[in-house]
Amino acid sequence: MSVHPSAVIAEGARIAKSCTIGPYCTIGAEVVLGEECTLISHVVVEGRTRIGARNMIYPFATIGMPPQDLKYKGEATEAEIGDENTIRECVNISRGTVDGGGMTRIGSGNLLMAFVHIGHDSQVGSHCILANNATLAGHVTIEDHVTLGAFCPVHQRCVVGAYSFIGGGTIVTQDVLPFSLTSVRRENKAFGINKIGLERRGFTPERIRLLQKAYRLLLAAKLNTTQALEKMRELEGDDVALLVKFIEGSERGVIK
Repeated sequence: MSVHPSAVIAEGARIAKSCTIGPYCTIGAEVVLGEECTLISHVVVEGRTRIGARNMIYPFATIGMPPQDLKYKGEATEAEIGDENTIRECVNISRGTVDGGGMTRIGSGNLLMAFVHIGHDSQVGSHCILANNATLAGHVTIEDHVTLGAFCPVHQRCVVGAYSFIGGGTIVTQDVLPFSLTSVRRENKAFGINKIGLERRGFTPERIRLLQKAYRLLLAAKLNTTQALEKMRELEGDDVALLVKFIEGSERGVIK
């Protein structure tokens, strides 16, 4: 076993000899760590936590810590993680509560990106991707092959169906259908040029006038984008040319 001298491993922890424990990691007495796991540095694993084989755990992740539940009074609850998961920086996986069955469980082959929170008693399947800052309240079920976008909170006791994709920033308050593409409505809108910001950066009145004229064609002239571009190309100035080039090169379309 490769253990950095600064790591603190409590007596009683069961760690496979093929594991690598990096600097300043802390492992509690009831932890079981399977073959070929790597804790890069500053990882904390506590409580009755069982972790399978070939998991990669990045700095400042915390696994098996007490649940964020005011009813929790120190009962002997658990967390369980399968094999071949990637757990990125600052991920938090709480152990279970008595009222929720006593177990937080993560399957195998998952990618948990930075700052993901897995609340107490949640059940995450296998081959899922939880993007940055995705947040599971207590008792959430994530079925297999789910992609949960960045900054998506999931309400307590919701179920996210297998093979579903949830767009970033979506607040999940009901169960998500299997196989679905689910997202909050996207109603972004451009309101014209950033006139004050451009003035502060030394744009002359003439440059601003030309940009305003281009934006009127794009946003207010009741033209589609192709028609607006045709008229915008007739305007002078490098700024308008840059704007036209940007729109023409957009692969996902522009906010109007």
